Amino acid sequence: MTTTPQTEEAGRLGFAEKAGYALGDAGSNFYWKTFEFFIIFFYTDVFGIPAGTVGTMMLVTRVLDAIADPIMGTIADRTRTRWGHFRPYLVWFGLPLAAAGVLTFTTPAMGHGAKVVYAYVTYCLLMLLYTAVNIPYSALMGVMTPNSKERTSLASFRFVGAFSVAVLVQYCTPSLAQWFGMAPALRAQHSLLAHPGEWIRWFLSKEFLALPADLAKGWQLTMALYGVIAVALFALCFLATRERVAPPADQAADLKGDFKALMGSRAFVVMIVVAVAMISAFVLKGSVSAYYFKYYVHRNDLLGPFLVSNALAFLAAVMLAPPVARRFDKKVIFMAAIGLGGAIVLGFWFAGPGDVALMFALQILSSFVIGFNSPLLWAMFADTADDAEWRSGRRNTGLVFASAIFGTKIGLAVGAWITGILLTWFGYVANVDQTARSLVGIRLSMSLFPGALLIVSALLMKLYPLDDRMMVRIEKDLKDRKPQA
Repeated sequence: MTTTPQTEEAGRLGFAEKAGYALGDAGSNFYWKTFEFFIIFFYTDVFGIPAGTVGTMMLVTRVLDAIADPIMGTIADRTRTRWGHFRPYLVWFGLPLAAAGVLTFTTPAMGHGAKVVYAYVTYCLLMLLYTAVNIPYSALMGVMTPNSKERTSLASFRFVGAFSVAVLVQYCTPSLAQWFGMAPALRAQHSLLAHPGEWIRWFLSKEFLALPADLAKGWQLTMALYGVIAVALFALCFLATRERVAPPADQAADLKGDFKALMGSRAFVVMIVVAVAMISAFVLKGSVSAYYFKYYVHRNDLLGPFLVSNALAFLAAVMLAPPVARRFDKKVIFMAAIGLGGAIVLGFWFAGPGDVALMFALQILSSFVIGFNSPLLWAMFADTADDAEWRSGRRNTGLVFASAIFGTKIGLAVGAWITGILLTWFGYVANVDQTARSLVGIRLSMSLFPGALLIVSALLMKLYPLDDRMMVRIEKDLKDRKPQA
């Protein structure tokens, strides 16, 4: 495929702006990766509510998101400030999001019913504020440049930021919760300020995981630390980026017309369905990893390195995605990545409790293969915004990304709900030796179920109509319309 000079060179972004944009997703992933890998474990084994209740809560709270996400996208599209439509939300809601994170991971001294209510309220608040930051942030990618290839590069930068933080979150979160939860006198024996080298060796070795700790307090302080860092990263992203693509000057507010334009794009509908199926698979496998290593492998100390290997493999693939996407069609890469990755995930079913090397090999290989689709997913959602404008004359970038994030949160909820239902169905009971039936459920949730969801996602992508040649045509047509408007 060849492209015209205009489509190849227009909309280029500098390295500093791409790196600045990546900081926004780095901040968001202090929350998202905690949701994906640890929140169910926190609620069952620290907060103290049943797995089935947690799964139901994750699903029910999505009703609120069903209302909040498109409203947030529409509000962001219609926001008019001297800083743009989307960038201000990074600084307006960063601090409230940090406060909500601390509240959500606070364990109050209440009865069972009151604790469930508290969990519902604080989790809903956290997700609403996450929406207020992350939807405008995601939509920002669609207005920083009109160039489809450049968006793929921008998305790759974004996920370098995301998975760099994922490495920290996945490796350090259980350890930080343990360390912050230790008694001050015990923690003072291994002070970071007094003995930095010894502290780092001690922390990396995870020797202290067997020491007594108040994990409820530890999780609360860990989220406070994450919140402070995230607020700083959101501010830097705001300062480093610019908005350049605006809706047509004569576009009037019409929410019904906006939704009609989106639903008229087959590309958009397919991407939403695929996103839900993919994220459900990721959350199912990610959430059950803590149970897998605690009860099946009996090696809690391996969970952090196992999750870090996932993030590092994803990061390597994300860095390779832009040059690969320049040579091959995005749709083809996407289908191959999730289909082959899903087939590799199936292999976890054959790993015995002592097959640690096989577990890590499967994790690294599957994560590397699947990782190519991470930047492509969001670049392709930006392409669907162009497709909707091309077909209807209406541009609603915020609404497109609001719907995309809603799809990912539906996937988060469905994955968490499936996890809770499966754990309950197979007889899981927290903090006791598991039955043979329960262990089978944990193994299925780590292998066959998520692998099958990923393979189905790859097959659904055959319905996606936007290849790279079509995007060149759309980009050129939209550019030609601007002078006429």
